[in-house]
Amino acid sequence: MDVSQLGEFGLIERLTRIVGAEGSPDLVVGPGDDAAVWRLGSEYLMATTDAMVEGVHFQPERARWEDVGWKALTTNVSDIAAMGGTPLFALVTLALPPETPAEAMDALYRGLSESAREYGVAIAGGDVVSAAQVSVTVSLMGRAAQRDGEPLVLRRSAARPGDVIAITGTLGDSAAGLRLLQRGVPADDPIVQRHTRPVARVESGRAAVEAGVRCGIDVSDGLLQDVGHVCGMSNAGAVLRAVDLPLSDGLRAAFPDDALELACTGGEDYELLLIGPATAVSRVPDVTVIGEIVKGPPRATLLDGAGSEIKFAHAGWDALRP
Repeated sequence: MDVSQLGEFGLIERLTRIVGAEGSPDLVVGPGDDAAVWRLGSEYLMATTDAMVEGVHFQPERARWEDVGWKALTTNVSDIAAMGGTPLFALVTLALPPETPAEAMDALYRGLSESAREYGVAIAGGDVVSAAQVSVTVSLMGRAAQRDGEPLVLRRSAARPGDVIAITGTLGDSAAGLRLLQRGVPADDPIVQRHTRPVARVESGRAAVEAGVRCGIDVSDGLLQDVGHVCGMSNAGAVLRAVDLPLSDGLRAAFPDDALELACTGGEDYELLLIGPATAVSRVPDVTVIGEIVKGPPRATLLDGAGSEIKFAHAGWDALRP
């Protein structure tokens, strides 16, 4: 069996079984969420990591190196935001062909530094290794809020029937931006920048945990796929209403026939899905309620205005599927 038969999430489950769920009693959140959380003295710390690989996550002939640097750090910040935390320190590993222009890495680090300033992150070190293609891997540490000595974090496993599902911002712009970029639309186009310069919703994540919301995830793999992750870990179903999904005017104008599918399956929007009691979610500013958690099989169902299910060929992105 090769890993494409397992898929990204099947492989993660397989490897998690090898390392085991048991560990230090100070490990509060292990594999399966957007970040790990552990207790260190009186603090609760968080860690996440992500990679961007040339030819997979970006094409150097189309992407600006400053944008690659920005996105490499910001996507990690989004993982911390998705659990309601505050980002602190980053380590950056560069894998580079020896012929890589030094000026390209100058530009990449300018983008990294812009993101670091925006989100209050200190780049504390890293590593450089030789490789056949450029890869940028960021590991990010953060801090979880706490109350009465207990961590306040958003977990994928904390959804309960009756909870509402809400989203920050709009959906589908990143996937639309990628399509436009591939067609030669300039990098400074607003929709293209939703793909190359995502925003991490740190303040929304912190507001959510303070309001009493306990379930969340960021939309990186696609709305339906990511809601499905929550359903699987919470052992509950989800119903989403297509008419309530927030779609930007730019998305509708650029891809009127594909806007809904891009919003539901495109991924890399890095908006936060916040799931909890309606009273708690209502205290989080600038979110849109798009559905509910229900009893039933652990799957996400998208309904049209007449209550009929809408299906797409794929629910979202899987890094190992052909």
